[in-house]
Order: sequence, then structure tokens, then C-alpha cells
Amino acid sequence: MTKAGTGNDLRILVCGAGSAGTVGEVVGAAVARGWSVDITATANAVSMIDAPALARISGRPIRTTYEYAPDGTRVSPVADALLAVPATFNTINKLALGIADTYPLSSVAEVIGRGVPVVVVPAVNAALAARTPYRRAVANLREEGVRFAGDGLEGLDLLEEVRRRGRTAMH
Repeated sequence: MTKAGTGNDLRILVCGAGSAGTVGEVVGAAVARGWSVDITATANAVSMIDAPALARISGRPIRTTYEYAPDGTRVSPVADALLAVPATFNTINKLALGIADTYPLSSVAEVIGRGVPVVVVPAVNAALAARTPYRRAVANLREEGVRFAGDGLEGLDLLEEVRRRGRTAMH
């Protein structure tokens, strides 16, 4: 079952990398551009972000784990686009391998599987980026239509292009 949003539902995944503390700038820019933003944070990111401030900017609470409806079905927000900023070495490698052992990972894996436009902003140092597993992970994700950007605002620009041209612009 495909969950379709309004065309402007953006999910932002925040991982526990040093630049996580500045994600508020990206969230603010996304809201200013007309996106309805839902933020998912990894367990490591929670201590690095100002969750109350991000919730105020986005108008929604930060998600960190699964939520369930009274009938026991899993509830997750719709996503017309997803921006992972910052994305760690571990997250990128796990996504490429199909490992979905946390809510944030399974959430992103499902979005990729539905063909929703996804942009990843790696927060990976040169030594880790030089590793063969990482290079393979990036190549594998690109084969699935995932795009990569140098920073969150560039990532938003890529998603804006998709929104203007339609979903097929990513693939």
C-alpha cells in the first residue's frame, strides 16, 4: 500500500553526527519553502539536537521510535520526499544492506522501497569514505535512485527540483 502525501510532506532523518546540532537551519528552510516537515531522529542524534526547538519549527514532535494505532498497526507519517541530514557511515552502510533494525532505518528503507525521492547528506570523514564497503553502499543506494548532496540546503534544492518536475526526476 502506497502512502501518498499532499505533495509537500518531507521527512527529515537526523543521525548522530557532529552537524546534527545545525539541522534546525535545514528544517527552517524546508518550512519556509512550503514543506510540511516530520523529523525522525536516531537514538544518538537525540542528545545532539534541540528537540523542543525542532518541534516548534516543524510544528510536530520528533519521532524516535515506532508508533502504533489502537488496532496494533504501525503508524508512520506519509512522505513525499526524504532528506537524511546528516547521515552517518553506519546508517548509509546499513541502508544499502537492507538492515532495518531501528525505527529510523526501517522508516527510510520503506520510503526508498516505495520509490519516494530520497537525498542523503553524508557526514563521513575521508578515511571512512575511502573504505570499500562505504563506496559500495553509496553506489548501491544510487542504483535505487537515492541522490547524495554536500549539505542540507543542497539536498533541499534537489528535492525542490523533483517537486517541480514530478517524482520521475529522481529516477
